[in-house]
Amino acid sequence: MLDADSLRLAWWAIIVVLILGFVLTDGFDFGACILLPWAGRNDDERRVIINTVGATWEGNQTWLITAAGAVFAAWPLVYAVSFSGLYGAFLLALFGLFCRPVGFDYRSKISDPRWRGTWDWALFAGGLVPTIVFGLLLGNLFLGLPFRLDDDYRPSYDGGFFGLFHPFACAVAALAVALCAMHGGAYVQSRADAAFARHIGRYTSAAALVVATLAVVCALWLATSLEGYRLPTPSASQWPQPPQNMQVQRASGAWLARDASTLAVIGALALVGLLGSMSAAWCTRAARYRLAFASSALTIVGVLAASAFTLFPFLLVSSIEPARSLTVWNATSSPKTLQIMLWIALVFVPLILLYTGWVYRVLAGPITVEHIRRDGKRLY
Repeated sequence: MLDADSLRLAWWAIIVVLILGFVLTDGFDFGACILLPWAGRNDDERRVIINTVGATWEGNQTWLITAAGAVFAAWPLVYAVSFSGLYGAFLLALFGLFCRPVGFDYRSKISDPRWRGTWDWALFAGGLVPTIVFGLLLGNLFLGLPFRLDDDYRPSYDGGFFGLFHPFACAVAALAVALCAMHGGAYVQSRADAAFARHIGRYTSAAALVVATLAVVCALWLATSLEGYRLPTPSASQWPQPPQNMQVQRASGAWLARDASTLAVIGALALVGLLGSMSAAWCTRAARYRLAFASSALTIVGVLAASAFTLFPFLLVSSIEPARSLTVWNATSSPKTLQIMLWIALVFVPLILLYTGWVYRVLAGPITVEHIRRDGKRLY
């Protein structure tokens, strides 16, 4: 059996991987829907975009459900604070997600242009709204959330939905939209015919350049003027600390006031993300579409992993009572619970990955206008 601290670190890593799996897979679904009304010049091209993701979007969405379930089991305090205090934001994202199944299923049932145009905008909302909400939430993890914990660990939340719209959080949300648009465009162009891929490539390249620009802006903002939080480095014997006993330091640039090795890891991951977005733009212009998609995926890994390491060990920071913030060390379930869950994860996560890889292999292949015209009755 692993020791308690190793189990906490293992589950931090597992949940980061689950979130990465969600963004890497459902991210290109969101991005394809975001591009749908703009990149599809006619109904056939819009159906090409829809059907590139139509066979896998439901399976991709299970990554989000799995990540939420893992947070509930491994970090119950985080689940309690976030899903109660951020109820409005999560509800808005959920209603955005509702647009996807009905949009995919109903859009092509009737050939009337107004009917299909309405569902195209519903799919657009189903991609854009959750992306904005999740981007706002990521930005607010750095800003801190206005919650309190009493001595019995009962949370109360002092903020509201519109309090999430801090300029930094809005910049992160814009980055999230551009990231998904780049990823979705790269995926669609990797499966479309050459002519349509070149057309989609304009949007992919533009989104990649926006990603690179916003990533640099957010990183500089984080390093220079944004107020951040940090913990003094404790000895292992001091963990776990109850939230009310922590000494949390708050200062401008504190998120990156780290030891040299941690800062090097964060910098390397951020550089991977930046180079990935530039590579995606270059590969798209060079018509190397599969490599562009791989570069887009690398960008997501770099950006999100750098964010996770920057926040570590914080999970949720209280902006009004920093000493009661939730960390990897004080917000987890019991070691026994984490141990049992770890064995389950070690068995089932590889099986899920193998099955997912097999599904993508079976469903691989181009989706073209000719396919839509020939097999349109069987497709979305």
